[in-house]
Parts: sequence; C-alpha cells; structure tokens
Amino acid sequence: MRITSTSCICPVLVCLCFVQRCYGAAHHGSIKVTRNQTKHVEGETEVHHRPKRGWVWNQFFVLEEHMGPDPQYVGKLHSNSDKGDGSVKYILTGEGAGTIFIIDDTTGDIHSTKSLDREQKTHYVLHAQAIDRRTNKPLEPESEFIIKVQDINDNAPKFTDGPYIVTVPEMSEMGTSVLQVTATDADDPTYGNSARVVYSILQGQPYFSVDPKTGVIRTALHNMDREAREHYSVVIQAKDMAGQVGGLSGSTTVNITLTDVNDNPPRFPQKHYQLYVPESAQVGSAVGKIKANDADTGSNADMKYTIINGDGSGVFSISTDKETREGILSLKKPLNYEKKKSYTLNIEGANTHLDFRFSHLGPFKDVTMLKIIVGDVDEPPLFTMPSYVMEVYENAKIGTAVGTVTAQDPDTANNLVRYIIDHNTEEDRYFTIDASTGTIKTAKIFDREETPWYNITVTASEIDNPGLVSHVPVGVRILDINDNPPELAREYDVVVCENAKPGQVIQTITATDKDNSANGARFHFFLDEGRSLNPNFTLRDNEDNTASILTRRKKYSRTTQDMYYLPVLISDGGVPSLSSSTTLTIKVCACERDGRVRTCHAEAFLSSAGLSTGALIAILLCVVILLVFSLAIVVLFITLRRNKKEPLIISEEDVRENVVTYDDEGGGEEDTEAFDIAALRNPSAAEELKYRRDVRPEVKPMPRHHTSTSLDSIDVQEFIKQRLAEADLDPSVPPYDSLQTYAYEGHRSEAGSISSLDSATTHSDQDYNYLEDWGPEFKTLAELYGEIESERTT
Repeated sequence: MRITSTSCICPVLVCLCFVQRCYGAAHHGSIKVTRNQTKHVEGETEVHHRPKRGWVWNQFFVLEEHMGPDPQYVGKLHSNSDKGDGSVKYILTGEGAGTIFIIDDTTGDIHSTKSLDREQKTHYVLHAQAIDRRTNKPLEPESEFIIKVQDINDNAPKFTDGPYIVTVPEMSEMGTSVLQVTATDADDPTYGNSARVVYSILQGQPYFSVDPKTGVIRTALHNMDREAREHYSVVIQAKDMAGQVGGLSGSTTVNITLTDVNDNPPRFPQKHYQLYVPESAQVGSAVGKIKANDADTGSNADMKYTIINGDGSGVFSISTDKETREGILSLKKPLNYEKKKSYTLNIEGANTHLDFRFSHLGPFKDVTMLKIIVGDVDEPPLFTMPSYVMEVYENAKIGTAVGTVTAQDPDTANNLVRYIIDHNTEEDRYFTIDASTGTIKTAKIFDREETPWYNITVTASEIDNPGLVSHVPVGVRILDINDNPPELAREYDVVVCENAKPGQVIQTITATDKDNSANGARFHFFLDEGRSLNPNFTLRDNEDNTASILTRRKKYSRTTQDMYYLPVLISDGGVPSLSSSTTLTIKVCACERDGRVRTCHAEAFLSSAGLSTGALIAILLCVVILLVFSLAIVVLFITLRRNKKEPLIISEEDVRENVVTYDDEGGGEEDTEAFDIAALRNPSAAEELKYRRDVRPEVKPMPRHHTSTSLDSIDVQEFIKQRLAEADLDPSVPPYDSLQTYAYEGHRSEAGSISSLDSATTHSDQDYNYLEDWGPEFKTLAELYGEIESERTT
C-alpha cells in the first residue's frame, strides 16, 4: 500500500518529498507495500515466495489554522492490489479518524475537515487498512502513519511575569545589569522563525537599553542621580520572526526605581543662628531645635549633632532625634541672666553611614554657629540651701527656736522676702515661722518616743509679687532626753523546782528603755535594799543589761509555801539616772530529775481533797452516762406523744405536694368515678364547691362569696384571685404546699367551647346552622356538625 502526500513545505521535508516522488515514479508514483502472494502454475506444485515490501512513507503534513471553505487535502493511500476497479476498500482508524480526518474508501484520498491548532496537538497517529470490498478480508497488513500539524506564525510572544518592578542603585556605572526579561512564543521553535524572538526598547531611552537576544536591561547613562529623577517606566517589546516585517509582537512594562546611596553631604541652611532662652528654663528641658538638610534618604541621611566648641558647651547639650533627624538642644545647668546674658555654640552635623566610593563628593559634615540669648525673668526667691535639717530637744518649751531658713530674690531688684509654713499636714502645726526672718519655733511640746522626726515645707515669696513662690523642705529631728525609766522587757513566769539546789539559776531577766542608747543603754539590777536580806533568792547583775535569779537554799515545798515574791530595782545610765521597781512572782513546782516541770498546784489540790486522778475521771464518766440516758428517755417520750396524733392523710401513701397515685387505667372520659375531672372544666361547670379526697375535713368549709358578676364575665386575673382566696380560706387544706388546678379558658365566645371535657356530663343541643353564615373558611366544619346533628335526630 502506498501513501502519497502533496504537502512539502518544510525545507527539511523538501528532500524527503523529492525522494518520495522519485521513488514513486519508479513504482507508478506510489510507495507500496506488497502483500503475500501465491502463484499457481498449471502442472506445478504451489510455490511460496517471500513477500516484497516497498518503502513505507509513514508521515503526512497538514497546515494549522486552515480557514478554507473546503476540507484540506492531506494525502492519498494506495495499495498495489488496487487495479482501479473499486474492489479495494480503504479504512482509516486512530486519532481523529472519522471526525477530523476522513478518507475516500475507494480512492484513498484523506482530507481534514476541521481547522487544527498545533499548540493544542502537534500530531495524530492513525492506521490504514486495505480490504477486499467483496470478502472484507485484508489485502495487506495494517499500516501506521502520522499526520503532523505544520506550524504557522499565529502566536505573538508573551511576557508571563510582567509588568516588572525592579530597583538599581543610583550613580551606577553605565552598562549595569538591571533585569532580564523573557518572552515566550507558543509557535514551533523548530520550524522557521515563528518562535524566534528579538527584544527592543520602545520607551526608556536614553536611560536604559536592552540586549535584543537575551532581553537583559542595562543602564545606558553614567551617574544617574536619584535626587534628580527617581522613577523610570521602560517598555520592552518582543517580536518573533527574528524581528522581520510581518512578525507578531508583545510588550511589557518595567518600572525601575533608583535606590539611594550616600552621595549628598548634610548642609545647614544658615551659617549663623540665634536662639532665645529664658533664664527660668528648667534643667534637662529642651530649649531649641536645629536641623541640617540631607538630600539622601533612609540610613544615608542619618546624622549626629555635636557641640564642638563654644563658651556654652558646659551649659548646653545636644542630642539627635532619629525620627526627624533634628538636633535637640537641652539645658544642662540653670541659667542666670544676672551672671551671663549670652552663650555661643558651634554645632556640627555629620553623616553616620559613609560610602567611601563617593568620598570625593564630601566632606559629609557641616558646621554652623548658634548664639543663645538668655532672657531676664522675674524669678521667685531662691533659698540658700536645697533642704534644711534642724534639731530640738523633746519637752522643750513652746516658742523655743529650732532654726532659720534664708531666701533671697535673685533678680537685680532684690525685693524683700516673706516666709510661711505650708499647713498641709498635722505636722506643720507643731511649728511657727517668723515671716520676716525665717526663724522656726516650736508651737507644741514634743515627745521623742511618740514622734522622733517632723517634715515641714517652708514657702518664700516676694512681698511685691506674691505669685512668685519657692519651696524648701525642712526636717526637724527631736533630740532625746532621759525621761523614761527602764522596765522589764516582758512579764516573766519564774518557776523554782522543789528539788532545786543552792546557787542554781532559775531565770534570767532583761530590761528595756524607751529612750535611745545615749540615755540609759547600761542597766543595773539589784534587790530592794529597804527590805531585810532575802533568805530564799538572790539577784546577780550580769553587767550585760541582764540579771540572773539564783536560789539561796534547797528543798522548797509546795505544801509549805507555793509562791514567793521578789522585789527588783532597775536603773539606767542616763543623766540624771532614772530607776523603776517591779516584783517578780516565783512559783514552786514539782519537777522531774532533768528539770522539766511536772505540776505546780493540781497535785497539791487533789491530795488535800483525798481523791486521785483516776477516781475523778470515773466520777465524771458516770455523770456523762446519766445525762445521756436521761436525754434518751425524754426523746423517746416526745416521739411517742407525736405518734398518737391523727394522720392528716387518710391514704396509706404520702400524698405530699398533692400528688395522688392511681393504679388503674380508668374508663376514659365517660368514667367520672375514678377521678373528679370537674376541676378541668370551665368555671361555669365547676361552680359547686369540690371537696378534697386526700384529707378528712374536720369542719365544714366556709361558703363561697358570690358577687353580682357571673363567672362568665370574670376575666382571667379576677378568676385566679378568686381561686387563691378560696384556697387560703379552705380549712381542709393540709399545712404543706398543694397543687391548685385552674382550667379557666377566659370569656365565652359566641361559638362556645368545642372541648370534649364537657361531653361526659352535659348533652349538646346546640344548633350549628350558624356556622354556614361564617363564610367559606368554616364550610367544612358546618357540614361536619350538620351530619352529626342529622345522625342525632335520626
């Protein structure tokens, strides 16, 4: 079978087409594949020959985007067995067979019925078969061939990543690479120039250029200055067909921003500045600002301000505000117009981040001179000291001078000063001050042991200008005098054992004094000399502000004397010396051999009564048992008395909360004996008083109070109030909570109640014919009740 193609457009395929046509000429213009043949010669045996095959040309070409009115001719299939008599039938299968590609089954001509797009599918694989039209048997083996979609230039180059945003440092060298852009073309890069892209610049010259082959954008000028122009918009075009006429093109925009470098030194707008600062300015406060301009941005514009010289370098300081890049001038020392009226400062502003590539553009600093004028201000009086500390003895007489504060007017006028004490606290009322001299005196008698220190505030103001005031703190220390006698540090419980030995220390005592250590830090202890020598105990001064109590004899007895009294005198070392006396109580106790106290009085008491500890415990236990037995009898008696009362509930089960238990199912609505359901009806059906079944009434219930208004006209609120009053006045109600059922439905309607609750006790003789007058909405209801009425009548 031969395959013939008429399309030879690609230059590479020209030779192949030429070979195809030449080879086809030798074989009647066809490329054939012979099938197996068996030749029968009369009188000879059957001979099998090797099948002969022609050169199989298995590739067709079809142009994409065919827009003609007729199907596009692709090629021709032909079998060597085809004699032109129509006995051979050609069949085409595979990709697109029958839909995109059709074949004339008689001639073998193949046509494309649709416009193809190579960018969607580049080739199709099909199979050709030649069969005998009469027997449907294959004449040759099936052949596979490919139809390739031949590209045309139908796709323009595209920049998939555009538009672009890129930066490049200012002052860059010419030819500095900025960015490489790439355009893609969907056409076949192996066929012609359809996908061969060339780049050019449409906008952005003469500042930038682009490499036509690589798409690399470069700077085209020297020393591009950001301060002159910062932003550039460059338009790049990509054109296929190697830039030839008729090629398709696409473009993109590249936004280029010049980034800053430190190529501009700071400059002060003026070489001389003048600043006015009042002498009342507070130390540490900002008194002025100064700024040097820098055309750079970011860290390239950061700078530091310093005072390099001048007579005010010790009075003023300067710092840099990192946000505003200003120099903040602050006051280091107080100003005094009367002493110095002006200062001169030389201030330098310098960049902190230098780029040595541009050092030839420097120096990157600038200097200016600042003259500061001190303004005269009417100042408040100034105390000679920032604070005062004074002393006065406690118990000093009222009016005793404590000390003197002094303030002067710092202005040249030197006005007179007036002093007062700020009476803001109670402490300020303990002192007075002379308004003219500033002398502070006591106004009360002080006790150092109560308050050892006082803090007051003295205010000074000019007599001619009372609004200008100044304050100074004054501390007054109260000095101690020896006015408190010493006393024992605490109360002592002194114990002596019966088996104590002579000279044994039974207690060590200490003393305290409210006065400070300068008046009585050394205490002296001794026994009262006004009495005779104590034969039982003695006192020894340890000369360390403590004293020891010692025994003089042995064998103390609780039965003979269980308590002793020892008078002690204590004196301090103050001038004059003060003393006090106290009496110590010493108990005699029974002790163990190791000195632990066993008892002091309890055993002596029990022994004298003739009772031991065990006997006392037995007596107490008997008393407790008798009390418990008596209490049990009383409780049992009360319980028996209560059980004799008539039970409030007749039923065997507890019906608290008015819950009644029924074990039968009942007879439905017709059964009115199991449970009284009259309470569930409307008020007109429950006018009679209903008795409770769960209690036995002892007295007759009070009759209900009937009003002139019938129950039909009572509203819900009035109905509930009436029921509540009846429940409160019912003597048969148990003392605990009960459940009251209110089934009140409100005022009667014209239609009456349709509830089935009344069906057990009343007979309905009502005429329902009026339902027909209510409209179509009640038609079904009227018919239903009409049928019921007719059944009753029947």
